[in-house]
Amino acid sequence: MTHRFDSVDQVRDGLRSVDYLADESIAGVAFLADRLEKPVLIEGPAGTGKTQLAKSIAEMSGARLIRLQCYEGLDEAKALYEWNYKKQLLRIQVEAGDADTSWTEIQDDIFSDEFLLPRPLLEAITADDPVVLLIDEVDRVELETEALLLEILSDYQVSIPELGTIEAKQIPLVFLTSNNTRELSEALKRRCLFLHLDYPDMEREKEIVLTKVPGISESLADQVSRIVRSVRQLELKKHPSVSETLDWARTLVLLGIDHVEEKQAVDTVNILLKYRSDIEKAIKDFTANSSSHFDAAAG
Repeated sequence: MTHRFDSVDQVRDGLRSVDYLADESIAGVAFLADRLEKPVLIEGPAGTGKTQLAKSIAEMSGARLIRLQCYEGLDEAKALYEWNYKKQLLRIQVEAGDADTSWTEIQDDIFSDEFLLPRPLLEAITADDPVVLLIDEVDRVELETEALLLEILSDYQVSIPELGTIEAKQIPLVFLTSNNTRELSEALKRRCLFLHLDYPDMEREKEIVLTKVPGISESLADQVSRIVRSVRQLELKKHPSVSETLDWARTLVLLGIDHVEEKQAVDTVNILLKYRSDIEKAIKDFTANSSSHFDAAAG
């Protein structure tokens, strides 16, 4: 059995090399997922780096990323496989005109690999090269599709009535993400290692900003992380994600701002927040706590 990672430190350093700043728990779970050949279920608020973790693991390990984007109504045909019906019909029309070809022979022909359209799950387990399979927003699918996922992830094989059982050529590294819009089944949770990703603490978010935003000063990165932390403490419809923190930081740099004043925060808060009610609460907070946000934050 060939493992991708030799140690937790290798995972952490590898992720840092592709600008994903992982703590010990993140690196540790990724290492164990590789060694134990178990999927990782990543839960947490939207915008905390769940999807990016899987992408970064693929990038740092040189694996191919295969993504199954989940949505309500996702079925086996879109997740696992389907037959190329148009191509089958054309072959039937051609072979039916041949008097020497029996219907059994036609069926054997059209239900072969040539006419099979692999979707992400089948593609991942039949790949010859190393694969990271990202099953994104798994909480959006129905229980029937969740049961299908559980079946695939339990045995890493697929039963296709016309072809038989197809076993995995290699075990992909699997990451499932969830925004907790519904409770996942206990069976699926038992099958997976668990990782909860929350918003980073202030120091880690500052480090992320310094890593991801070219040209930003350390003092501005510090102020951005402090202000974002205070905004997340408000009762909002949607708290700012890390990606929105980065967008705000990039905006400030593009505007030539090296220290945020109250007016500048008010003028650019729509980059950080996307709901009118949230923006109004943040502006009220900026005004009420101007000295702590815009004076102390600079120190």
